[in-house]
Amino acid sequence: MVKKIQEEPITFQMVYEKIRQNILDTNELLQIKEAYNYAAKKHEGMKRLNGEDFITHPLHVADIVNSLNVDATTIIAALLHEVMNNGDTLLSEVEEKFGATVATIVDSITKINKLELVDDSEYSAIYLRKVLVGLATDVRVLFIKLADRLHNMRTNYAVNPKKQKDKAYETQAVLIPIAHRLGINSIKSELEDLCLYYTKPDVYKDILEKLEETREELNDSLNEMIESITSILQEQGLKFKIKGRVKSVHSIYNKLAKGKKWNEIYDILAIRVILDEVSDCYMAVGLVHAKYRPIPKRFKDYIAMPKANMYQSLHTTVFGVDGHLFEVQFRTFEMDEFAEKGMASHWSYKEHGTKKVQHIMEQKLEMFRNLIETNETQDDVSFASDVSSDMLAEMIYVFTPKGDVVELPRGATPIDFAYRIHSDVGDKTVGAIVNDNIVPLNHELDNNDIVKIKTNNTASPNKDWLTFVKTSQAKNKIKSYFSKQERIFLTEKGKDILEKELRKKKLSFGDVLNDENIKKITKELKLKDLEDIYLSIGTLRYTAGFIIGLASGSKETVEDALIEKVNTRNITPKVYKNDIIVAGIPEILVNIAKCCKPVKGDNIIGYITKGQGVTVHKSDCSNISDEETRLIEVSWNPNSDASYLTDLYVLSDNKKNYLTDIITVVTKRNAYIDSLKTKEYPSSYAYELVIKVKNKEELDMVIRDLDNLTYIIEVRRGK
Repeated sequence: MVKKIQEEPITFQMVYEKIRQNILDTNELLQIKEAYNYAAKKHEGMKRLNGEDFITHPLHVADIVNSLNVDATTIIAALLHEVMNNGDTLLSEVEEKFGATVATIVDSITKINKLELVDDSEYSAIYLRKVLVGLATDVRVLFIKLADRLHNMRTNYAVNPKKQKDKAYETQAVLIPIAHRLGINSIKSELEDLCLYYTKPDVYKDILEKLEETREELNDSLNEMIESITSILQEQGLKFKIKGRVKSVHSIYNKLAKGKKWNEIYDILAIRVILDEVSDCYMAVGLVHAKYRPIPKRFKDYIAMPKANMYQSLHTTVFGVDGHLFEVQFRTFEMDEFAEKGMASHWSYKEHGTKKVQHIMEQKLEMFRNLIETNETQDDVSFASDVSSDMLAEMIYVFTPKGDVVELPRGATPIDFAYRIHSDVGDKTVGAIVNDNIVPLNHELDNNDIVKIKTNNTASPNKDWLTFVKTSQAKNKIKSYFSKQERIFLTEKGKDILEKELRKKKLSFGDVLNDENIKKITKELKLKDLEDIYLSIGTLRYTAGFIIGLASGSKETVEDALIEKVNTRNITPKVYKNDIIVAGIPEILVNIAKCCKPVKGDNIIGYITKGQGVTVHKSDCSNISDEETRLIEVSWNPNSDASYLTDLYVLSDNKKNYLTDIITVVTKRNAYIDSLKTKEYPSSYAYELVIKVKNKEELDMVIRDLDNLTYIIEVRRGK
């Protein structure tokens, strides 16, 4: 049910007494007190829109995260999470007083709280989810953000009706899916009811009124069924706890939304039985089925096959007392804690001195982080597709021949299965047997399939697999394999080039590349070792002649050789491998200048650099305005379809942070945001973006679209 509009008064002492039940370390408790006093001083005199002192909000947030059994760091950060937004506090001050970890969490929350959903489209929701999780450098940031939103939704009545709905839509689209993936049902369930209350108030009230009409009868039936199950289990000597409830308004709404009528909804009564052991759960469900007839196909074994967020329980629906249908769940105490608190519950099993607990929690964001950090997705259409397949899609559960359960998104193939087992298994896969039948490697798996992977130690991945694998994990492993193979090839190529150059110059390898010279070269060029030197030659980053010259102390430099090569060049070949053509030279290392970041369509000029080929600048770049001798003619390769990174500087008014608006405008033009920074000034916001575009025309359209926004003061290229 939705929380009452007027919450009970809250004090630090009330919250602190609850915290003491979870946090036992005296020093940590002192730090929590210090954090509260610090926040109270920073927020002194400030009020919330509902009239309460502002400090009550951080207190409620700390109370909510504490109910999840989090660590002291999370509670401290929860108490401090608004001191930068509403307390005029510098990050350095937070770090000095409470440490780097707390400061990082508070900084992430500060950035996240400036984000808003631009509209109610799925496109915007997916992108905001991406940005939010990307900014959450520590999973505990998400715990605090969910608690922060839960309390704000409890007091959502204090804002205007439009803002109420906007926050509810944003919560539904962005935060509830994250709460679900983290398995924090206690927050997810309440947020769902609150969102329904504000987005569909008439529907919410109608369901609530109908429940109230039959509440007394439902409660009587519920109590009678609880007594009956209690008697059955006690006769067998089982130790357990049992509780019952009428299902949430949102749960009933979901059934109505699927086309059911009110009089067709029978299973609105739920009973939960919590037992000591997994074996007790199976015994208990059998005992209940022996007395109360179960409904066919409504038995779900989520213990053997956990849900995507690691939820475990046995579910059954039975015909119970008074003709009512009851959904009965059986789980252990640990499963019950996990069901309500999700990954946060692992903080209650702290292992001081290790990062094991945090590592376990981070695993639940692994798929999101793969999408964000590997730069695998080049646009938001691809990102949305990968999120749907890895994070939001329907999951299936398949088995290894030994009976171990593997969770995969629907549509996954034996290759996805193999890489989920181990990267070595995936790399060496040559065939698959599903339910005793040989299947092709692009075969789509289904629930309860038994999958056996055939491997061969001499086998290797096939690039064609990338066309049908479903999970980003498999895609990344396949791409990683080929990246490593390419590195090996280029390293061998570089070694071969160097050895040929040494023979050509009639020099001894041992004399030129002795330990002293290798150390000298790696230090000068900031390389790791001899293998890295080979790689730099194989990738055309440096020439073999330059490396030899550097080792021998020769004054001849690579740029001298390059200038000579340009002056004696032959007729321009018709085929070029580079995105940029350098004065008729088909194969030469070319870099895009980081200072001006030209894109295809800009007027450009090449600059011959020391040991690194040609760097391409915009013709009007100030860094080469005084150069004459080292400039060389370059042009864009018309046959290339590469994309290019460039800087964009956007200045807006300071009425609010328009980050999400800007992101939406940029991505609608199929540009890809590689990175961004936000700076707040007294009268404006500044956004420094690095975006990837195919050409100047595409970039100009992005600039024009941004410039057309009424709150944008200036848009220009460069920092």
